[in-house]
Amino acid sequence: MSPISLHLEIVAPAFLAGLLVLATHVPLGQQVLARGIVFIDLAIAQTAALGVIAADSLGWEPQGWRVQAAACAAALLGALLLTATERLWPAVQEALIGVMFVAAACVELLLLANNPHGGEHLKDLLAGQILWVAPADLVPVAILYAGVLALWFGMRARLGSVGFYLLFAVTVTQSVQLVGIYLVFASLIVPALAARILGAARPLAASYALGIAGYAAGLIASALFDLPTGPVVVCALVAGLAAAAVPAMFRTKTLSTEGS
Repeated sequence: MSPISLHLEIVAPAFLAGLLVLATHVPLGQQVLARGIVFIDLAIAQTAALGVIAADSLGWEPQGWRVQAAACAAALLGALLLTATERLWPAVQEALIGVMFVAAACVELLLLANNPHGGEHLKDLLAGQILWVAPADLVPVAILYAGVLALWFGMRARLGSVGFYLLFAVTVTQSVQLVGIYLVFASLIVPALAARILGAARPLAASYALGIAGYAAGLIASALFDLPTGPVVVCALVAGLAAAAVPAMFRTKTLSTEGS
C-alpha cells in the first residue's frame, strides 16, 4: 500500500467525522454567539468528560453503554443547571459557565490523580483521536446528529432555553468522545465567529465552508507531517479565522478613514 493510499484510508473516515461534527456544531455555535455564552461548550464538554472519567474510575468498559450513559447524564445535569442559572442570574451567566468548567476540570484531575494512565486519558479527552475513528463508529453518530438537525431546523422556535441546553448537551457529549474538547470548542465557535467578522450575507454557508476547509487542511497536514491531529485541525480553523479577519480589518479601517 502506498503512503498516499494509507493517508487517504486514515484521513477519509476522520474527515467524515469532521463533517458530521460541523453539521451540528455550526448552527449551534451561531446560537451560542447570539446568546453571548461562548464558553458554554467548554463547560458542557468538560462535564461530559467528567462523566467519562467517573465511569472509568468505576472500572466500566471504555466503549460500553454505561460510559455513554454516564457522560450523557453528566452533560444533561450541567445543561439543566445552566438553564436554571440563566433564569435566576442572567447577568452573571457567563461567569457561572466558567465556574462549571473549572470545577469539572478539577474534579477530573482528582479522579485521575492515582491513575497511572490518567495523563494519557485526559489528553485523549482534550485533543481527541479523530484520526483513528473507524467508519462503523460514525453510523450511530450520524443517526444522532440527523435527529439533532431535524429538531434544530424544524422546531428551533419552540425549543426554548431548556430545549436548547438539552439538545446542546446531547450533541456535545457525543462530539467530545469523537473529536475531543479542543475540537468541539473550535468547531462551535471559530466558523461562526469568522462568518460574523466577515459580515457574510449567508453566514451559515460561510461557516460551513470555513469549517470544512479547516478540517481538510488540518487532517492532511497531520497525516503528512505526523503531528497531533486535534491541535493541527484547531490551528487550521484558527488560521481560517485570521484569514477572514484581515480583509474585514482593512475594510473597517478604510470605512473609518473615509468617514473622517
